[in-house]
Amino acid sequence: QTVFAADDSEIIVLSDGHLVLPLSYSFPMNTAEELAPLVASGGATPTQIEPDCNITLYRSGDRLVLFDVGAGAHFMPTAGKLADSLEAAGIDPSDVTDVVFTHAHPDHLWGLTDDFDEEVFTEAAYHMDRTEWDYWTDPGTVDSIVEERKTFAVGAASRLARIADKMNHFKAGDEVVAGIEAVATRGHTPGHTSFVIHQGSNATMVTGDAVTHAEISFRHPDWLSGADQDPDTAIATRRALLARLAADDMAIIGYHLPDPGRGRAETDGTAYRFVAG
Repeated sequence: QTVFAADDSEIIVLSDGHLVLPLSYSFPMNTAEELAPLVASGGATPTQIEPDCNITLYRSGDRLVLFDVGAGAHFMPTAGKLADSLEAAGIDPSDVTDVVFTHAHPDHLWGLTDDFDEEVFTEAAYHMDRTEWDYWTDPGTVDSIVEERKTFAVGAASRLARIADKMNHFKAGDEVVAGIEAVATRGHTPGHTSFVIHQGSNATMVTGDAVTHAEISFRHPDWLSGADQDPDTAIATRRALLARLAADDMAIIGYHLPDPGRGRAETDGTAYRFVAG
C-alpha cells in the first residue's frame, strides 16, 4: 500500500495485481517497431504490456471510500489481488462505506464478489454514473457490443443486478460523496467517470482508464486504444483531460499507470509527459 496523507484525511493506493494484454489489442493501429521505444521490453520486440491495477481508497471522517473493486477471481490470474492488499493494510471489507465506480469493465467491477460468488463489500453504498449503469444493465447491450466483449456485458449485468437496491446514480458535476466530485471522461465506456478528491486546498483526480499508459497516453494522446469502446470520443476526452491536469498542476492516480499510479501531467511541446510522484 502507498499512503498520501492530508491533515484530516488520507488516500491509500492498493494493488489488485496487473493485467497481461497483447499490444495488438491495446494499440491496434501501431506497429511493434513504433511501440518498442515506448514500452519496456528488455531489448526484445514487444508483444504485450503488463499494466498495474491501482485501486484508490479514501479515508475521511467516518467514510472509507473505495474507487472500483478490482477484477476478482474470474477475469485474469495476474489480477484480483485486492482482498490480499486490504488484509495487508489492516482493512476489513465490511469497513468500506462507499464504492464509487469509474466504469464497469471486468478489471474494475468483477471484484464485487469473491471466489464463492458472495458479495464482498456488504456494508457499502454503491455509486455509478447513470449513463454507465443504463448501458451495462440494458438487455440489448450484449447483442450490440463487439463479440470479444460480450462476456464483459454478461458479467457486468449479472453483478450489477445483485447491488441494484444499493446503487446510487449521479451525473457529472455532482458531489458523489462528501469531498468527491464527478468528472465526465467519456469514451473508454459510455459513462466513464473520473473523480476529484478535494482535501482542503489539495486535489487529486482518480482518472480510471481515461489515461492508461505512462508513455503512450501522454506523449501520443491521439493514438487509438483498442480498449476504448468509442475511440474518437476517448481521444478527445484524453486531450481535454491532459490539458486541464497540466494547467491545474493537479495530482492524478491512474488505474493502470505504474504502481502506485500517482503523478502529474506536464506539457511537453504539443503533447504531455507523465511525472510520477
